[in-house]
Amino acid sequence: MITLGFIGTGNMGGALARAAARQADCRLLLANRTPAKAEALALETGGTAVTNEQAAREADFLFLGVKPQMMQALVSSLAGTLRARTGRFVLVTMAAGLTMQQIEQMAGGSCPVIRIMPNTPAAVGAGMITYCANAAVTPQEMEQFLAAMSGAGRFLLLPEPQIDAASAVAGCGPAFVDLFLEALADGGVACGLPRAAAMELAAQMTFGAAKLALASGQHPGQLKDAVCSPGGTTIQGVRALEAGGFRSAVIEAVIAAYEKKQTL
Repeated sequence: MITLGFIGTGNMGGALARAAARQADCRLLLANRTPAKAEALALETGGTAVTNEQAAREADFLFLGVKPQMMQALVSSLAGTLRARTGRFVLVTMAAGLTMQQIEQMAGGSCPVIRIMPNTPAAVGAGMITYCANAAVTPQEMEQFLAAMSGAGRFLLLPEPQIDAASAVAGCGPAFVDLFLEALADGGVACGLPRAAAMELAAQMTFGAAKLALASGQHPGQLKDAVCSPGGTTIQGVRALEAGGFRSAVIEAVIAAYEKKQTL
């Protein structure tokens, strides 16, 4: 059994801890600056609420789930505990804009680091998590990590320089999709649908369209064309989206998110 330690049990750390709890062979250690939050998650997942230091002392994989601007203070405070360890451990960072080398420097020297960029759908096992690892992480450790976190969703290995761009798509993307869902539902309400029905239709449609794109491997343009009959209703909706600059707005949203990550 491997031990996973989570320092920071907010939206993302909590989502990953819940995903790990779906695997029977994982022990969870949960720490948070608000202890009651870690205790509540421990009750939910079967984990144990601990201090940051205990998580750093005992975890095989230590998840650093704090904001980028808080990472230096956190890791520096744990550096002595980590240096005193005699066995193997891996630091897992999910902080936007911080490289694996920076995390090593904060920890006071060379150590195994996995960098991940998860997204909130990991909470329901439908996440899209990009990752990379430094040379100190062994193939066996990487295999253990991916097996332990398989309940979070789909994982994609990328070179570290591409991680921030991937996060601008998959990490920030749920917020963009949520805006789209809300707008679709608003349109349905404007056409006379009850709000709950409009939201269910929009959410399930989006889920199905994404699943079809992944399963079919077809270009989204082909899938779009298959729905647009000549002179039909869908092509008129597409025309309205194009007139409103829909595609350009989405592209600009991703670029804006990526550029912000470069400043963190």
